[in-house]
Amino acid sequence: MSLAVALQMDPMDGISIDADSTFALALAAQRRGHSLFHYLPRALRLENCRVTAAGHPLTVRRQAGNHFSFGAAVVADLSGFDVVLLRQDPPFDLAYIASTHILEHIHPKTLVVNDPAGVRNAPEKLLVTHFPDLMPPTLVTADAAAIRDFRARHRDIVIKPLFGNGGAGVFHLREEDENLGSLLDMFFADGAEPLMVQAYIPAVRAGDKRIILIDGEAVGAINRVPGAGDARANMHVGGRAEPVRLTPRDREICARVGPELKARGLLFVGLDVIGEYVTEINVTSPTGLQEIARFDGVDLAERIWDAIEAKLSERGKA
Repeated sequence: MSLAVALQMDPMDGISIDADSTFALALAAQRRGHSLFHYLPRALRLENCRVTAAGHPLTVRRQAGNHFSFGAAVVADLSGFDVVLLRQDPPFDLAYIASTHILEHIHPKTLVVNDPAGVRNAPEKLLVTHFPDLMPPTLVTADAAAIRDFRARHRDIVIKPLFGNGGAGVFHLREEDENLGSLLDMFFADGAEPLMVQAYIPAVRAGDKRIILIDGEAVGAINRVPGAGDARANMHVGGRAEPVRLTPRDREICARVGPELKARGLLFVGLDVIGEYVTEINVTSPTGLQEIARFDGVDLAERIWDAIEAKLSERGKA
């Protein structure tokens, strides 16, 4: 099976070849003989129900400073591809939402991974709220009074932008911290986008586990440990990756969440689990493939392509 694969992602020259999961997926696709086409989200076009994108044929290689080559620029009809990987990083803003609407014009005839409607309806910090017994006490609101009341009841809290990513804008506020008012002024200065507020989970000091699910099945995990003096475990902000094994509670969480992810067409997902709780369900551009490969010797990029090719075979496209 040789597939035509388009990647809707961030600029190639800015990725880390030793950490980026999309790069790992591109390498695995290329090893299988699939052709690659790269375009930026802003290059996506919808005209008279025809979806096109200005971009370049792409070749990738694991060579620092020389990790990709572009072919001649072309405007490609995305309905002519077998697969589109929806892989640009958040923020999950109106531009991101618009791209999911546009890609729905070609999906599922062209398989978009993850399903654009599934992504649009499952922002990282909102899908998890459908599993209240699996998550810590949580409030989503733009009401400052409600946030103050939540803090008075739970005392030690984490506050973060609802549509942010990579640990940006995440604050841990202890009971005695006097900065809540200033933070709310800052967050709400330009509008009333809701915030997510959660009871602080002390177990984060031992790590924030990233569990990878492929088509609803848990297949690997890493532990991300916060740096000294930081409550955030995201590797973008200095968290340290460590090997980890799934606990019975982790498997219980995955067994509950996995079928819903599969039903929504969310093939590649990363759950964030701290202690006994799942805090986020990452569906836009989850990471962790390369770290798991280094620690466990398991190439999950290959497993993802196995799942994609199986779906295409089921649809008679093989």
